[in-house]
Amino acid sequence: METQTAWAPGDVPDWVPDAARHYLDHTERGLSLRALARRAGCHPSTVLRQVRRFENRRDDPLIDEVLAALALRPSPQWQTNHKDVPMTVQISTKSLLADEATIAREARRVLRRLTEPGAVLAVAPELEKAAVLRDGPNGSSLRIAVLDRAVAQAFALKDWIACRRPGRVASYEITTAGRAALRRMLEQDATGQTGHGMAEAPQPFASQHRIWAERDIIGDDSPEPKRMRVNLAENPVAVLGRRRDKDGKPFLTPDLIAAAERLRQDFEIAQMGARVAQNWE
Repeated sequence: METQTAWAPGDVPDWVPDAARHYLDHTERGLSLRALARRAGCHPSTVLRQVRRFENRRDDPLIDEVLAALALRPSPQWQTNHKDVPMTVQISTKSLLADEATIAREARRVLRRLTEPGAVLAVAPELEKAAVLRDGPNGSSLRIAVLDRAVAQAFALKDWIACRRPGRVASYEITTAGRAALRRMLEQDATGQTGHGMAEAPQPFASQHRIWAERDIIGDDSPEPKRMRVNLAENPVAVLGRRRDKDGKPFLTPDLIAAAERLRQDFEIAQMGARVAQNWE
C-alpha cells in the first residue's frame, strides 16, 4: 500500500499546468507514476512522457527557475505542523511566482507585442525584469515592452514562449500555443465571455483557430462585389500557403492557392460532400 502524498490543495498555483504538477509530484514528493495516472485518469505512459518532457526542459533557464521556486514552496500543512522548528535554509519571503490575474493581464499586453515581426523576449540571468525587443533602424534594437521575470517564467511553463537562442542573454519567441492563447483571451475581451453560457454563443476556444479578414466576393444576385468577413484558416491550402521552406520560399505559389480556393468553392456550392445528417427529403 502506497503511503506517498501529492501536493496539498492550494500548494501549487492554479495556473500551473497539470503536466508540471505531475513532474513536481514525481520528482519532489516521490509519488509513483501509477499513482499519478490513477489520480489523473490516464495511462502511466502519459505521465511518464510528461515527466520526461519537463526533465528535458530544465535546460531552459526560465523553466528551471520556476520549477525550483515551486519545489521550494512549503505546503500549508507543513507550515501548520512545524511552526517552531528551526530551519537551516532561509527561504526568501518575497514571492517568486506570479498570480493568475497578473499573468492574464500581462499576457494580453506582452504576447501581443511578441506577435510583431522580429520581436523576441530577452532574459538575462542577473536581472529581475525581461524585455521584449524588436529590430530597429540601423541594426539597433528597440525595447517595446518590459515585464517581471516571474511573469516570463509563467509564460515559459505554460509553453506560450520557447527559448530559441540560449546564452548569456537568452531570447524567446512566441509559440503556436501562445498565439492561440492570445486569440482566446482577445475573443473573451470582445465578447465578454469566460467560457460559459449558451452553446451557440461565441466560443473563445473555437476562435483561437480562426484568422479573420475581409474580402470582396461577387454573388449571383448582384454584379457589385460585397465586402464580407471570412476565416482565412478555414481553407487548409491557405494555411500551407503561409508556410515557407528552408530557403524562405513560399510552400505554395499564389496561383496554386487561388486554384485550390476556386476548387473548394465549387465543391461547396455543388454540395458534393457526404451527407452527415438525416435526409428529410
